[in-house]
Amino acid sequence: MYCVYILYSQKLKRFYIGTSDNVYRRLDEHNAGLKKDAFTYRGIPWEIFIIIENLETDQAYQIEDYLKRMKSSAYLRKLKEQPEILIWIRDRFK
Repeated sequence: MYCVYILYSQKLKRFYIGTSDNVYRRLDEHNAGLKKDAFTYRGIPWEIFIIIENLETDQAYQIEDYLKRMKSSAYLRKLKEQPEILIWIRDRFK
């Protein structure tokens, strides 16, 4: 099973959206700073903001693409405040 994760960097005041089958391993990789040219390197430390779990692979990538196309930090904050929107998103990309 896959998940879509949204990370937040206090340092950059920015979000990062990704897909993984192991979000905690990916968080460790982002925070390890192994790829100095990666966007996430500048925002270390990253913290988990939202995890959308138990997704099929295709569903996870579709949701990740949808959230990235929204290009809205206000929308991402709204997802956290109103979790029912996450249910709508999961249903939309079944």
